[in-house]
Amino acid sequence: MTLVTQLRPRLLAEPPEGPPDGIAAAVLLPVIARDEPMLLFTRRTQALARHSGQVSFPGGRSEACDISPVETALRETREETGIAPELVTVVGYLDRCRTGTGFDVQPVVGVLKPGFALAPDPREVAEVFEVPLAFLRDPANRRRESRELGGRLRTYHVFTYKEHEIWGATAAIIVGLAARLHDIK
Repeated sequence: MTLVTQLRPRLLAEPPEGPPDGIAAAVLLPVIARDEPMLLFTRRTQALARHSGQVSFPGGRSEACDISPVETALRETREETGIAPELVTVVGYLDRCRTGTGFDVQPVVGVLKPGFALAPDPREVAEVFEVPLAFLRDPANRRRESRELGGRLRTYHVFTYKEHEIWGATAAIIVGLAARLHDIK
């Protein structure tokens, strides 16, 4: 059984309907089809106005030219990492995620063929790295933290993998993915 066929029945077949509750955005969860499946992440540069230095999935705000969340996610992935859309097989969607900064993010799950070439945009991406999907699925590898953000106390999930701290909306999306993949070996 391939990774694509393992993932498909566990994900939403279509993105949830309805207008976005905030600024429409989409991210790609690039699952790399290796012997040990990996999830690809970016770390944003310190120069960005929003979410600088944070770990995230490739993605961003929807533009008028984007006809769907998939198009947004694939366009942003190409712009940020250089990964061509034809190297990604979209296998499904997760529930939308509303961020504390007003974005309504549609997570798009795609399987990325090994052998891709990276060409990160140095204005947006400081680093591209991979984390084993099994590590992210294991509840022992996440914790809950709280901190005041924007004048409000917020509680969120955190994953620490090597020197990378993954938290906030990105971690919430990972928790949603893990819940759907609980029975995959």
